[in-house]
Amino acid sequence: MSSIKIRAKYLDDLLQVRTLISHPMENGRNKNELGKIIPPHHILELKVVLNKSHIISVHLGGSISKNPYFDFLLEEANIGDIITVSWIDNLGHKDSQEHIIR
Repeated sequence: MSSIKIRAKYLDDLLQVRTLISHPMENGRNKNELGKIIPPHHILELKVVLNKSHIISVHLGGSISKNPYFDFLLEEANIGDIITVSWIDNLGHKDSQEHIIR
């Protein structure tokens, strides 16, 4: 099961794409219940692709909240197009999810 949820809907001539990513986004400064530092574990890069054309790359860090939500608008998206959202974190974990625009 993917850690990425993608929803898309048209707002007039623009496509609103909403993503929710399940990820702990630890910054390396928080402590657990035993008082020990929780090691850093956060997304480094988020990529969005539309029909195999790179749209955007976002470089992130530890200051982003747990389970981050991203929302953006696309001008040139049509019904049947495929949006792919992927991420990689500082531990080398990665995930990707495709969404077909309806």
